[in-house]
Amino acid sequence: MNKAVFLDRDGVINVEVDYVYKIEDFIFIEKTFEALKIIQDKGYQIVIVTNQSGIGRGYYTEEQFHVLTDWMLERFKEQGINVATVYYCPHHPKNGIGVYKVDCECRKPKPGMILKAQKDLDIDLEQSYIIGDKISDVQSGIAAGIKHCVLVKSGHKISGEIDNSIKIYENLYDCVTKLL
Repeated sequence: MNKAVFLDRDGVINVEVDYVYKIEDFIFIEKTFEALKIIQDKGYQIVIVTNQSGIGRGYYTEEQFHVLTDWMLERFKEQGINVATVYYCPHHPKNGIGVYKVDCECRKPKPGMILKAQKDLDIDLEQSYIIGDKISDVQSGIAAGIKHCVLVKSGHKISGEIDNSIKIYENLYDCVTKLL
């Protein structure tokens, strides 16, 4: 079985901008490439799991999301970083439009994206991590059975009830240099 680090995208990999879908608006958080290299060098697969309700709300299309994702993955490849895959949820249970107005199993805090990755990539969740900037990221990890759930302060302001077992770091680089 493989071990993985599951990463939220917005606020963890890139600067949090509401509903970012244009390349020109996508800014990598400082030392993201270095952090991903550390994750990769420690033998973890990198899996991105991201809610993208902007698709469901009609702010941008799945095609626009894929263009940005392909561009991001190309930047990683240029740095020698291999992302195993990107899972995304385009749905929103209340504000989705048409087929996107769904209370699905993939939207975090539900564990659907993580469980799909576990099956697709043969991942041992007990040896894996999830790193996010919102409680919903951690909740999805806990629901999936991930033992190591971590928050970073580089995205949304962390609010809500936080279990003492949840570690909090400044950003992805700070997290991986202290945790892995």
